Amino acid sequence: MTLKLTWPQILSWRLRRQFVSAADGSDAVSVVRRLCGVQTQVASSAELAVAVRSAEPDPGEIGRALWSDRTLVKTWIMRGTLHLLPAGELADYCAALSTLRFWEKGSWQRGHGVTADEIAAIIKAVPRALEAEGPLTREELVGAVVDVTGDAHLREALTSGWGALLKPLSRLGELCYGPPREGRVTFTAPRTWIPGWPAALPPQEEAGVRLARAFLGAHGPATPEMFDTWLFGGVARKAVLKGWFRDLAPELTEVETGDGLVLLALAEHLDDLASTRASAEVHLLPSFDQYILAAPRTLAPLIPPLLKPKVSRQAGWISPVVVHEGRVAGVWEAKNGDITLDLATSVPQASLDAAVTRMRALLS
Repeated sequence: MTLKLTWPQILSWRLRRQFVSAADGSDAVSVVRRLCGVQTQVASSAELAVAVRSAEPDPGEIGRALWSDRTLVKTWIMRGTLHLLPAGELADYCAALSTLRFWEKGSWQRGHGVTADEIAAIIKAVPRALEAEGPLTREELVGAVVDVTGDAHLREALTSGWGALLKPLSRLGELCYGPPREGRVTFTAPRTWIPGWPAALPPQEEAGVRLARAFLGAHGPATPEMFDTWLFGGVARKAVLKGWFRDLAPELTEVETGDGLVLLALAEHLDDLASTRASAEVHLLPSFDQYILAAPRTLAPLIPPLLKPKVSRQAGWISPVVVHEGRVAGVWEAKNGDITLDLATSVPQASLDAAVTRMRALLS
């Protein structure tokens, strides 16, 4: 018999699994690992996403983990966006994502002003330059690639846009961010930067199963399509995706929501899901938070349709949100040293005040 769950149960379970309800994350690496990465195109939002989930927030922890301990890594990965990931797990993400080699498509090459031979030359030259000379600023890396290839046209192609021609390298495990130098970004090679980097990426069949398992452990129950949207942006190779979930099937069970949607959950979490009660708590989460990013923007039980334009805005901006009973109840912003709320529904005042007070302290 299929277990029936309500969306308030599922969302409350996710909040607890993601260290939001109890704010009991032990350290930044543990939080990032549980969330399956933290988007960091806005660095302050990533820091806040970790801090709001931490038992003892430490403003300098992420910087130390990135540049001193090297236990976190910063790179373009899921959906081509910039994320923090546990350094020891980056190889799995690269192995899984490199099953979709978008840079080999003629339409992508034409759109970025390069030929197939030129993108192949970049992919060959960048690792050589980084391993020999890295970490390098973008300008230094471009110069090294032009020197190696003898193709001056690549200077213009590599310096335009937001690093689109470097993203294939990050997906292949050949490039990640290095320590900032005089306020400028640098890039380095995971092979020389990350302790214990493997001689070769793991088999994608194994890596994909590990990622699907981790995703369901924080953002489940979910469908393979939800996983695909989070990881690839909804364009995974269907045979690859089916293979991962087929191999994971012995660990999975189906659950059904009150609105008739059939989702997959890890069997080990079934009892915990069934015993979860809807939360009455109020939480403030920062912009680009994984609680929102890992779910479809069309998931009405999470984001009421009337609030969607305020949550998911132009140019891919995801607003800071107020969450009540697991559902988005409004948005907020830090303004003039204080927090301004824009609520679409009433929430318990005492719980809201506590959430605002905590966020205000984290922002100070």
